[in-house]
Amino acid sequence: MTGFPGSPRTVRGGFVVMDGDGRAVVRTIPFQYNPETLTRTLTPRGAATDTGDRLEALRLVGPPVETMKLEVVLDATDRLEKPGLNPATVADGIAADLAELETMISPATADLVAAEALARRGTLEILPLPSPLLLLVLGANRTLPVRITEFTVTEEAFDTRLNPILARVGLGVRVLSSDDLPPGSKGAELFLTAVRRRERLAGRRGAGLQSVGLSRVP
Repeated sequence: MTGFPGSPRTVRGGFVVMDGDGRAVVRTIPFQYNPETLTRTLTPRGAATDTGDRLEALRLVGPPVETMKLEVVLDATDRLEKPGLNPATVADGIAADLAELETMISPATADLVAAEALARRGTLEILPLPSPLLLLVLGANRTLPVRITEFTVTEEAFDTRLNPILARVGLGVRVLSSDDLPPGSKGAELFLTAVRRRERLAGRRGAGLQSVGLSRVP
C-alpha cells in the first residue's frame, strides 16, 4: 500500500446480510483484501429447440444464469503486530473471521432448535428454514443478490496453538435474478438495477461504434 497522500482510496467490497424481507441490514462482512480475480460465467437461457419451431432458436426465455468464482484472503499478520489492540486475534487467530463467513451458509442454531421442536410436536410444515437475503457488493455500482454454492477453505499458516492465522476462502456464487426472487422484493429490485446499468453501458458502447461507422451489418 502506498503512503502517497494523493493516492485514491480503494473501495472495499464484501457481503451484506439482510433479513428475509430485505428491509433491514443484519450485518456487513467486508473483505479484508479485495479479490485479485473474479471469474464470471453467464449461461444464456434459450427456448427449447426440439419443438420444430425455427423461431425458438432465437428466443430467450429469461435472464442468463450468472455464476461467479472469487477468492477471499484472511491474514492476521497486521493485527498480530499490535497484540494489545487485537486480543481476539491473539487468542483465536482468524477463527472469528472464518466463522463469520461460514454463518452465511448455515441456518441459525435457534432456527434449527425451533424447527426440531415443531417437528417433534408434529406441527412443522415441510418448508425450508428462513434464510436472509445475501448481497455481494463489488464496488459502488455493482450490488447483486446471490446464493453461495461453493465454499472451500485452505488454511495456510497457524500460531503456536494451531489457530489459523492465514487462510484462503474460495467462493462460488450464483446471482439470483428476478426469476428467482419475489416480484417487487429488495433482491429483485437490485438485480433489475444491475441489468439496467449493463444496458446503459452497452448503449454507450453502441453509440461509440456508430460514431466511427462500425455498426453497419454487411
